[in-house]
Parts: sequence; C-alpha cells; structure tokens
Amino acid sequence: MLDRDRDKWDAIHRERGYSASSLSDRVVACEALLPRPQGSALDVAGGTGRHSLWLARCGFDVTLTDISQVALQIASAEARERNVTLTTIHTDLEEDPFPTGPWDVIVCTNYLHRPLFASFAETLSPRGVLIFAQPTRRNLERHPRPSARFLLEEGELSELVIQSGLDIVLAEEKWSPDGRHEAFVIAKRGASQNRD
Repeated sequence: MLDRDRDKWDAIHRERGYSASSLSDRVVACEALLPRPQGSALDVAGGTGRHSLWLARCGFDVTLTDISQVALQIASAEARERNVTLTTIHTDLEEDPFPTGPWDVIVCTNYLHRPLFASFAETLSPRGVLIFAQPTRRNLERHPRPSARFLLEEGELSELVIQSGLDIVLAEEKWSPDGRHEAFVIAKRGASQNRD
C-alpha cells in the first residue's frame, strides 16, 4: 500500500477516534458459535478495535492488525481503559506476511484482499471459526462508497470460502440494519483440513 494510503487512514482514524457503536450486530450475534474454552483471536484490518475489544471481553487472547498506526494506538488506549489485553501488529496485509496462527477465531469486516482467504484457511486452528463481512456491488444502489474495486460480486464470498477449503456454517447477502448491502459468512475448517 502506498504511503499516501497509510496517511489517509491515519487521518481518518485520528478524526473519527473510537466508536463502540460501530460494532457489527452480525458479528456479535456469532458469539454462541465461538470456540470454548476461549483461545486466540485475530482481528484483520480491524481499525480502532471495535471487534477486538468485544472478543477480548469474551475472553479471547486478541491480536489486532491494521495499516494505520494511529488506529492501533487508539485501540490500545481503549483496551487499557477497559482493562483488557490486546496485542497489536502494524502491518500491510497486501505486502507483509499474514500473522502466524493458529487462530481459533478470525474476524475480517470491511476489508477485501482476496488472496487472504488462503491464509485464513491455513492459519485457523482445527476448531477455528472465520467471520467475514464485506459490502457487495449491490451496495452501489444506495451508496457511492466503497467503490466497485472493494466490493464483492453476488455469490463471490461463498466461492472464495469454498475454494479456500473452509466449510460454510452460514452465508447470506442482504441489506444490513445500517443500510448497506453486505455479504456475510461464518466458516470453519473443513474435515480434510482437520486431519492434517
């Protein structure tokens, strides 16, 4: 990613700060599907940590990755304020290696880099769960952003998950309560992967 992109995200997070209200209801609704006892969780490109802090409160050892150092600083401050532990990794996931697992939970929302699906499958633990959400092209009917290059085609998310070797627990594409057309999936390691 170019330095100007990093600078852009630093500026956005500096202006917006942390907002607990941006926590995805769909992600929170997955709590009953999360592995027990709690283990390791990875929040991919998680910004200021809205999902990271929720996972930490659920008892997971959470690692948050993001391109923005400002976002990670905000997330760390919020974690201290809430008395939860949070590890942060400043990384560009389009250029740097994917964080080493195994991960019992991987959450990725509002970030699309298709090659990561292979990394998701490779680094999930045998009991691991992937939660992924991203707007689709239909979102452009109501919103100019994100632009088309950051949107999924209809049915594409399920194909990406299946091609990676993960098994789909839940897949849906619909308008979210906040008015975005979003593809959402919960997936687990496939039976053949669990024998590895």
